[in-house]
Amino acid sequence: MTAQAPLLEVRNLRKFFPIAKGFMRRVTGHVRAVDGVDFTLHEGETLGLVGESGCGKTTASRCILRAIDPTGGEILYRTRAGATVDLAPLPPRELAPFRAEIQMIFQDPFGSLNPRMTLLDNVGEPLLVGGMSSRRARTDRVAELLALVGLRPEFMHRFPHAFSGGQRQRIGIARALSTNPRLVVADEPVSALDVSVQAQVLNLLLELQARLRLTFLFVAHDLSVVRHISDRVAVMYVGQLVEIAPTAALFARPRHPYTAALMRAVPVPDPRVPPGDGVLRGEVPSPANPPGGCYFHPRCRFAQPICTTEAPTLREITPGHQARCHFADQLELAGA
Repeated sequence: MTAQAPLLEVRNLRKFFPIAKGFMRRVTGHVRAVDGVDFTLHEGETLGLVGESGCGKTTASRCILRAIDPTGGEILYRTRAGATVDLAPLPPRELAPFRAEIQMIFQDPFGSLNPRMTLLDNVGEPLLVGGMSSRRARTDRVAELLALVGLRPEFMHRFPHAFSGGQRQRIGIARALSTNPRLVVADEPVSALDVSVQAQVLNLLLELQARLRLTFLFVAHDLSVVRHISDRVAVMYVGQLVEIAPTAALFARPRHPYTAALMRAVPVPDPRVPPGDGVLRGEVPSPANPPGGCYFHPRCRFAQPICTTEAPTLREITPGHQARCHFADQLELAGA
């Protein structure tokens, strides 16, 4: 899988939101929502992007989709023809050919579907935008997509209110697959669902990935979900990637104290197991005013003087395992 050039390569991706104050709305600072993110994503792979709420993972995914414009960096996408294109600076007209190849599954299965449109129109709208003007052809394609995600084709004439949350998310998946995408960004696609339904949707995504050779950027905050579905995991903290590694290696031996703290915070469903010490001291720093040096040092129990003055780089500790910590190769951190 790694012998071929990556399907997506993100280099130094940044997204800053201006802070305007006063009657003249002068810019007095910036919220550094995404602050220099680098990763690669290979065809057929699932990369889990995890972190606390507000860490910038959804903003990063929307920049990759070009739903919002990045402030800086490169988003290098390998096309079907094998050419590499930087999506970051492209204007909307030049982005249009790539919209069909990169699709999104939204977090909210209730708000992502138009309640005034039937399933035929909700799922078929990307086909209409893509130039499929024949309603008969769209109907046949929507019937095929609904069957693919485990729904009956005759449901296409019903409205979204007639379906449960899990069924609506299946509809959202069908809509994302309507244009035969290569890369699917899944923004917490199971966080709004019951646990039993979560397992069904996750297994559906895995089945579709194997059948259609899909590549997933899977955004989530639930480590158990990420562990189940991801080939590699990238951990974000205050707009930066602090660790990225194969899933098994990350959970067996995390290299960054923040990753280890996230794992210790996961409750174990066994009353005989003592609770973990995953509660971090202090508060998450504001991305509008991050601390100097390592962003995590005010909350890190291993912090040293160098951590307060010198920002660590994301460096490789072992093959395929990178961490943004001065002492990543020295710390002995417990995994999950």
